[in-house]
Amino acid sequence: MTRTLTQFLGSIICAAMLLAASAGTARADNEDPLIVNMTTSEPHRAKMAIGFAKKEQERKHPVTVFLNDKGVLVAAKSKVGEFAEHQSMLAAIIKDGGNVIVCPMCMEHCGVETDDLIDGAHAGKPKLTGKLLFQDDTQTLTW
Repeated sequence: MTRTLTQFLGSIICAAMLLAASAGTARADNEDPLIVNMTTSEPHRAKMAIGFAKKEQERKHPVTVFLNDKGVLVAAKSKVGEFAEHQSMLAAIIKDGGNVIVCPMCMEHCGVETDDLIDGAHAGKPKLTGKLLFQDDTQTLTW
């Protein structure tokens, strides 16, 4: 009985590993858009969000980083002392064809002016944000 159970569990684990491997391979080759919704100005969490977006962009996914709530502070040039590395990462995403959209209501709440945004970042507007958000097969992830 123990040997049969061990063989059964081994078969299930093997099947799960094969399924996971094939799913990972299929996803690495697609070009589904990704929107990373970043609500944080906490440096580690912000770096994880932006870093994840950049890695997916390198895998050929069109990427948009949507900064809202306190995340808008990360894109403020006046905060470069706190977020130099993050702003450099966002600039690389923009340079490689990605989008950085910043919530205008959150900007107002946090005292960030449009002319204080890093180069290439845009204050969100319904038409722009909606166009990116509602593309077919768009995936989202939040930090």
